[in-house]
Amino acid sequence: MRSPASASALGLDGRLLFLTRAVRMFSYGFLSVVLVLYLSGLGFSEARIGLLLTLTLAGDTLISLWITLNADRVGRKSMLVLGAVLMVLAGVPFALSGDFTVLVLAATFGVISPSGNEVGPFLAIEQAALSQVLPEDRRTGVFAWYNLAGSFATALGALAGGWSAQALQASGFSPVASYRALVFGYAGAGVLLLMLFAKLSAAIEAPPSAAAAGRLGLHASKGVVLRLSALFSLDAFAGGFVIQSLVAYWFHQKFGLAPGALGSIFFVANLLAGLSALYAVRLAKRIGLVRTMVVTHIPSNVLLILVPLMPNLPLAIAVLLLRFSISQMDVPTRQAYTMVVVAPDERSAAAGVTGIARTTGAAISPVLAGPLLAVPALAGSIFFLAGGLKILYDLLLYRSFKASDAGG
Repeated sequence: MRSPASASALGLDGRLLFLTRAVRMFSYGFLSVVLVLYLSGLGFSEARIGLLLTLTLAGDTLISLWITLNADRVGRKSMLVLGAVLMVLAGVPFALSGDFTVLVLAATFGVISPSGNEVGPFLAIEQAALSQVLPEDRRTGVFAWYNLAGSFATALGALAGGWSAQALQASGFSPVASYRALVFGYAGAGVLLLMLFAKLSAAIEAPPSAAAAGRLGLHASKGVVLRLSALFSLDAFAGGFVIQSLVAYWFHQKFGLAPGALGSIFFVANLLAGLSALYAVRLAKRIGLVRTMVVTHIPSNVLLILVPLMPNLPLAIAVLLLRFSISQMDVPTRQAYTMVVVAPDERSAAAGVTGIARTTGAAISPVLAGPLLAVPALAGSIFFLAGGLKILYDLLLYRSFKASDAGG
């Protein structure tokens, strides 16, 4: 049986958007496993690392807000190219400098992912472009495959990044030098993305009439988008305590894991996460998009709380992987629901505003997580905070939107 994202269904632009998603997520996974190890190797304390990660995500938020709110009017292709340029402008200074101020400026004005997840303007604009060329009844399925492609790429990136760093260290590179090589690789991925985005056609652009109607971003759907944004921000704030680079650092500090082992763990984790997104499609058709988000997310967050309570490394890894096996079932359903409740000319803006809300929420928590990680007795609390707040988000989401639930 052909997937909803088969080549003939997607067309050239759709295939390019799947490829850019894969390249981008590979680079995010490639860097995220070693990013905090790199910053620690440069001599920064956990508190300063947390501050830097917060400023990184805050900068991504502000830049993405401007880009996504103007993408339908100025041009989606142009804004995607600009996002790729900002990846390069973040990666090169991170690789060349160990000065905290330089890194803060690069992180604030460039695009870099400490989480291994989407940052920057790409996701919102790509979602809008895909939504435009697909019938509504296929959207959730395509988004599921789109997220699967990203998760698989993140998994491969994590595996490649961890073992590349370990191989470089085995061949005589210092840990910091090996991590720096990976940062250069991240910048190179930005150059590749720039070339791929340049190949997109005018078919991905918003229709002229829609672009004019949506000049200010949101209009008829403003209320529901703002309500969703507030909830998504809470979810992302919780997730910011357990972004991939911080969880990798926690495993490194608690169990002494080397970069290769960390890469292997997150390779499997992201594979499981990607597969879990596919399961969501059939479930959403049976019980609705909102219910699928909630009934899969709550068990995932219970498992997250259990990770630091495990008495040894194998059990901690097992619970983490079990959590990842259901952790992404809410992602394609969340994306599809957002596209369903807004008009076509508001899709880039709606995806952008909700995406910015998530990035804003996620930007705050690393600066709080850093000091907790510096105290061994408190390091595990990042999992408790993340899981507890995420369960609160699930309950609030269900209460607010169960009446307007729709099948996928």
